[in-house]
Amino acid sequence: MTAPITDSTPAVEPRRAAEASARPGRRLPYNALLALAAIVFTGVVTEIMPAGLLPLMSAELGVSESQIGSLVAVYALTTAVTAIPLTALTRGIPRKPLLLALVAGFVLVNAVTAIAGDYLTILVARVVGGMLAGLLWAMAAGYAMRMVPPAHSGRALSVAMVGTPLAFAFGLPIATSLGTALGWRAAFALMAALAAGLAIWAVLALPAFRGERAAERPGLRQVLRLPGLAAVLATTAAFVLAHNVAYTYIAPLTVASGVAAHLDLALLLFGGFAVAGVLTAGALVDRHLRAMVLISSAVLGVAMVAIGLAAAQPVIVLVAIALWGLAYGGAPTLLQAAPARIAGGAADVAQSMVVASWNGSIAIGALLGGLALDTLGIGSLPWLALGLVALAALIAGTVRAAFARLPRA
Repeated sequence: MTAPITDSTPAVEPRRAAEASARPGRRLPYNALLALAAIVFTGVVTEIMPAGLLPLMSAELGVSESQIGSLVAVYALTTAVTAIPLTALTRGIPRKPLLLALVAGFVLVNAVTAIAGDYLTILVARVVGGMLAGLLWAMAAGYAMRMVPPAHSGRALSVAMVGTPLAFAFGLPIATSLGTALGWRAAFALMAALAAGLAIWAVLALPAFRGERAAERPGLRQVLRLPGLAAVLATTAAFVLAHNVAYTYIAPLTVASGVAAHLDLALLLFGGFAVAGVLTAGALVDRHLRAMVLISSAVLGVAMVAIGLAAAQPVIVLVAIALWGLAYGGAPTLLQAAPARIAGGAADVAQSMVVASWNGSIAIGALLGGLALDTLGIGSLPWLALGLVALAALIAGTVRAAFARLPRA
């Protein structure tokens, strides 16, 4: 039998209040949160590194560039498929040892990739990496939010999640530069060494939290039926689809304006504003969650309209890319804070559902965008993205239980 749960965080998770009460005051535990952010950074860079090293890996391994590109897709797809079952299976394990095991796994995945002599070995390592990432994304949000009182959980989450935009803005370009200068194997070896160093930091900095007791573990269906959770998952799917329908094809989208010739700088602009989006979301999420989701959706919509109407104007396209980064950068914080509020003690399971929705939408968005590109042309992508983000805003704005305010203390 599973214990009953409700959508009231204090009722579901009295132990979190007890844990947080040991850390009074408004100052966040930055050392621990930044250690968690660094682990998230490592997980993201591990996922996307083959994209930056594609020509080098293709030439040495003797496979096509599309096969190297598929290493990213395999990683994301594995994450989407395994996040929920693996999170459910590990719910009872103490959180800190499990997180350290995941970091050790990233060391192994990157080390194996660095020394692998054939494509198949790397492919298997990527599958393992995707499984590790699914557990990491499901755990990270809850881990960060349990370090602080509920009133500051959104701020804590934003610090932990800053690793994601930093990975895209700086991690991938640095890894790509290292791969070009030293070889792609050296880049993966350095990532393995970085993950090993992070394990030491995590041992010293992260607090220990127990897993869920057997009597506290609701079933997966019970979690999914929590008021508002299905709407959060639908909002997540629509928002991430909107982003990936366009972002996957950002190179052809920016050809008419000439921005494609300097795409590396445009992506740096995107990443910089994404970091600003995380910080903005972190400052406001605890008191204005629904409003921030709607504002982010509106800003993404404005960016898509700008690109759709002025695709040949470089200044407008660059402004749109900046707005796009601002809107998308805060999305992980906003869309992961909501299920944690709804699910309380079952937050990790709820987060695993968000992970599955998010990563599934990445893959589907790329396929949907490709289909639209082939049948309707590049000009259709911003409008398709606009329709999807409008759907996300509609769901977030009308389902009151999905992005509810925290109760006043």
